[in-house]
Amino acid sequence: MINLNLYDVLILLIGVSMIYVSLSTRQEAYIKTLFIQGLLLSILIALDFGKIEMKTYIFLLIETLLFKTIIIPIFLSRLIHSTNSRRDVRPYIPAFFSILITSLIVGFGFFISYFAKEHIANVKTLYFGISISVIINSLFIIISRRKIMTHIILYIFLENGTFLLSLSVAKEMPLIVSLGILLDVFVCVFIFGIFAGHIKELFDELDIDNIKNLKD
Repeated sequence: MINLNLYDVLILLIGVSMIYVSLSTRQEAYIKTLFIQGLLLSILIALDFGKIEMKTYIFLLIETLLFKTIIIPIFLSRLIHSTNSRRDVRPYIPAFFSILITSLIVGFGFFISYFAKEHIANVKTLYFGISISVIINSLFIIISRRKIMTHIILYIFLENGTFLLSLSVAKEMPLIVSLGILLDVFVCVFIFGIFAGHIKELFDELDIDNIKNLKD
């Protein structure tokens, strides 16, 4: 019999949310899922009250609740409306195969969790396995979609997987790693946002194939 605690349920929801992302072509749905993932991560951090150093706890809670759940989704939502990029209607891989591959990757995450439990010490195994599946799924969905805005949003999903991976270390909460990730996200999102705006001025569609037509 499988015994799941609240931590496990929250982590599983993060992993399963990537299946929904692979199913949808609406970028607003991606933003809503990004909000949900940020909320789930903030709850995971909140449940660790008293278990980690207070300054690290406060920083991680602010990072997940304020930035991942509110600021970044709002910024990306406004960017979608300003560029009039709403759907990724012509993915390179059909929806059925995309869902199948994403589900297999989530299953692979469970396998990695089981393997890590048997062979790796001092690691939160479910954190580790699901974070790997989120990272791989994000990369897969990026290469299977055409829209530049989709790539920008999926970069944040990938970062969420990286953040969850950093939490898999059982005895330490890597404050420096989280600071580096947060700075990296802001720089990339804002640069990508400016880049997408300039592409929109040149082309009617924010299609990744249009980059091939750009000249120095």
